[in-house]
Amino acid sequence: MNIKQASIFLSRIALFLIYFWFGLLKVIGQSPAGPMVQNLLSLTTPFMPFGLFIVLFGLFEMLIGVLFIIPGQERKALIVFFLHMITTALPLFMMSEVWTNIMVPTLEGQYIFKNIALVACAITIWASKK
Repeated sequence: MNIKQASIFLSRIALFLIYFWFGLLKVIGQSPAGPMVQNLLSLTTPFMPFGLFIVLFGLFEMLIGVLFIIPGQERKALIVFFLHMITTALPLFMMSEVWTNIMVPTLEGQYIFKNIALVACAITIWASKK
């Protein structure tokens, strides 16, 4: 396995672990992001019950993770991944509680910013499929 193959393999595993694990935490009601998700849901779709939404959102994240490790499913994974990235970036623009000051994110804000690394992994996988 050369360095390019290894980086693609590790990117796929990293995305699987992060998405599956964080999704599972939402499904079982143990996600530390729960309050932030609930607040964002109340701002964007207040008609949906939070309990149902958080489970569906967690399952959606788990699906993204699984798609990244199934050979041949990368394109589907990337499509839903980028949809997810859009929704997870919303708090940066809609919620003041992700900032302690201008350009100083809270722990939750940092949690969102780490998605830049996930995007880099996803782009690596996407580039390998061309």
